Formats: sequence, structure tokens, C-alpha cells
Amino acid sequence: MNQSENLRLRDPEITPTSELLEQVLGDSFSAYEVFQEALPQLEMEQEWQWYTPNKAWFARGWHFWTTPRGARKEKTLYWLHVFEGHFDVAVWFKEKNRVEILCANVSEKTKQLIRDAETMGKVLTFPVVFDITKEESLTDIYALIELKKRLEK
Repeated sequence: MNQSENLRLRDPEITPTSELLEQVLGDSFSAYEVFQEALPQLEMEQEWQWYTPNKAWFARGWHFWTTPRGARKEKTLYWLHVFEGHFDVAVWFKEKNRVEILCANVSEKTKQLIRDAETMGKVLTFPVVFDITKEESLTDIYALIELKKRLEK
């Protein structure tokens, strides 16, 4: 069975709620809550969207800012996918930034994820995907989100 077959939140009529997420994530729900609590400090918001190709709800984390001329801009920084007992956070980067990302202040395990990530698509991007079950995994995600905000503004 491939990973997309293990995705949860597959009913387009049932928008994810805290109660539903707690039920699906189990012990990993506390890490999800900590992640959600950090979003305001990261100047981010999250919204759930039905994603038709995978037939599942994904959460989009985005950052917004106002330009010097007053225009409101936004940038998607991550996609969150829910599985039974854990969730994934995927942060996408442009291939041209891989070397700089490898210099980030992140764990060796995360640097290996960056090295191993395959480039995809015409725009040449790659995902750094974190499988989250515990809060300890979140520190590197925060560091990469901050880096992505800086790189892609």
C-alpha cells in the first residue's frame, strides 16, 4: 500500500476539526497542537483545503506580508497531510536554493532529508517531508519555514 492510500480525512463533506484530528492522530495530536500554537509567532496562518487529486483534506500553511507600496502578498510555506497516528509537513524549495538550505541550522537527520529529496516538476522544486509523531521534530520545521520566508519573498 502506498502512502497516499494511508491518508486520512477523505470525506469532502467533513471539514477537519480539533476533535476529528485528535481522534485520527492519537498520541501525535499533542505535537499537532504545539505546531498550531507556534504559527502566530512564525507570522503564519493555516487553512484546510480539499485536494481533489488525492481526495483528501490538506492544510496549507501560508505567510502574508505587506509590501512597501501597500500590496498584500502571500506565500505558501508548507502542506500538512494527516495519516493514522501521525502527520506530515512538507516544505517545498527551489532546487537553486538546495546548497543554502543545507547550510541551515538544522539536525543532520534533516540535512540528510534535504540531500535525499528528489527534484520534481518543470519549476525544479523538491520537498523536505517531516513525519511528525513527537514535538521534538518541530524545531527543524520552524527553521526551514523561516528560511523559506526569507528566500522566496
